[in-house]
Amino acid sequence: MRGEKSVISAKAQSFGLLLVAEVAAMALWFVSAAVLPEMLREVDLPAFQQAALTSSVQAGFVIGALISAVTGISDRFDPRRVFTISALVAAAFSYALLFVQPDSVAAIVFRFITGAMLAGVYPVGMKIASGWGLKDRGLLIGAVVGALTLGSAAPHLIALNGGADWRQTVTVISAAAAVCGLLVLFISLGPYHATASKFDLKVLATAWTNRRVRLACAGYLGHMWELYVMWAWIGVAAAASYSATMTEQAANDFAKLTAFFAIAGGGLASIAAGYAADRIGKGNITIIAMVVSGTSALLTAITFGGPPWLTFFVVLIWGISVIPDSAQFSALVADASPPDQAGSLLTLQTSLGFTLTFFTVQLTPTVVGWVGWPVLISILALGPAFGVVAMLRHRQIDHEQGD
Repeated sequence: MRGEKSVISAKAQSFGLLLVAEVAAMALWFVSAAVLPEMLREVDLPAFQQAALTSSVQAGFVIGALISAVTGISDRFDPRRVFTISALVAAAFSYALLFVQPDSVAAIVFRFITGAMLAGVYPVGMKIASGWGLKDRGLLIGAVVGALTLGSAAPHLIALNGGADWRQTVTVISAAAAVCGLLVLFISLGPYHATASKFDLKVLATAWTNRRVRLACAGYLGHMWELYVMWAWIGVAAAASYSATMTEQAANDFAKLTAFFAIAGGGLASIAAGYAADRIGKGNITIIAMVVSGTSALLTAITFGGPPWLTFFVVLIWGISVIPDSAQFSALVADASPPDQAGSLLTLQTSLGFTLTFFTVQLTPTVVGWVGWPVLISILALGPAFGVVAMLRHRQIDHEQGD
């Protein structure tokens, strides 16, 4: 009994520190998106450069994740050290933004390196979390994704408090990521943690030949089609919508609050969805979430430019529903993977998803210039529709095999 209590205590302490570190480190992702209006007051950034400050993070994450997957870093080395080193380097290059011009090539390069380092934070965090449980894995990974989501929302709130001084926002977020990244060195690894002595090319084959893994990845791609465009651009889109009936400053401030509450609400929903997934099925949670998020995207397009309170409410529902399925796609891959391949397969899954988001995030301002925000937001609903089809097939496999 005493040994069991000791394990539970170690799990609670380690998991708590992991979540704090995830929130702080992942705040680095959208810091440039949160302070973009303030940057634009100093420098006239073209649409391509505005998008590149965020899409370069996506591109860096993809490259970092692919390197991690091919080399098996998260399965071969102590994931705590990988996490801490990655968080420290990412924080350093985010802080380095203060010493270059926002419209410089160096700014994009620094954001790219930040993204590459975050590939050693998010997937590795899921790897650590999955080692602490089997029956409650949906909740564990859901909590990690919830921390990621809260971290993604945090820059908008910090930017609002920082006012016009965007450099203060960057400094606070970078310092918090560095300090909290060190916390991971003090956590323990769970009883289900597994390592691999070397990378096995069979990992790449498993991603295709294992139907459960393949369909979970397909559903994840549909989910990612809308997620990062929503997260990266919802503040700008909301400001454009609100400006139809509000002053520019009021619209920008309300848009920051909208972005924070919408994204943060998804973080809390991820934890609740993880709890429910362990009871009604992870695949079922993904289907419910994508139906709601796709519908919310369409409603956001319909209400765009209308009463601000109505748009805020719809965007809030969109933000709450757009992320809870993410953790369950990862949990489904972890469940279907050999234990010593879980880290590499999770990293491969995320690298595929973020490859897609590089193009969607980068092309968003261009497409908006052609067709406007309502049409662009409507197009995003195609992703959840595709994901629902994939997960219905995944559920059919479960029924056929009696799971």
